[in-house]
Amino acid sequence: MDQVQLSEHLLRYFADVHPVQTWGETAFFYNPGRQLPRGVYFATIKSKDGDNDRASDLGRPGVFRLNIGIGQSAYRGQFGQQPARPAAGGVVDTGHDFTRLDQLMPHPVYAWMSWVCVLNPSSQTVRSLHLLLERAYDLAVDKFQTRLRKR
Repeated sequence: MDQVQLSEHLLRYFADVHPVQTWGETAFFYNPGRQLPRGVYFATIKSKDGDNDRASDLGRPGVFRLNIGIGQSAYRGQFGQQPARPAAGGVVDTGHDFTRLDQLMPHPVYAWMSWVCVLNPSSQTVRSLHLLLERAYDLAVDKFQTRLRKR
């Protein structure tokens, strides 16, 4: 599955999601009726390294990373306790090879915030991630509703 196919998949299966190109990635925001300036994001597709995020070596030809914010309970169900926040420019200490393709793993920088990732996920891997994607989407919907109530 390439980046375009993955983006189309996310937009097809999750209602009221709007992609925004930013910081070398496409962020997928839940924002029905575009009621908030951006909405709440639940997934991103990152296609290049950033100053504080080089662990996945996204400069390799054709390599990209799907990132998903799945929440504490789902993260702990997959990987146990979240690691400590890394220092600026650092990587979380989980023992994972963050350059490995098509494997679910903690996000190299934001695992402490319950984010996970997969580099170049296959169609089969994306199907296996659907429950985690739904969890991330549901969390975004809840956060969106909370933000609307606070306006």
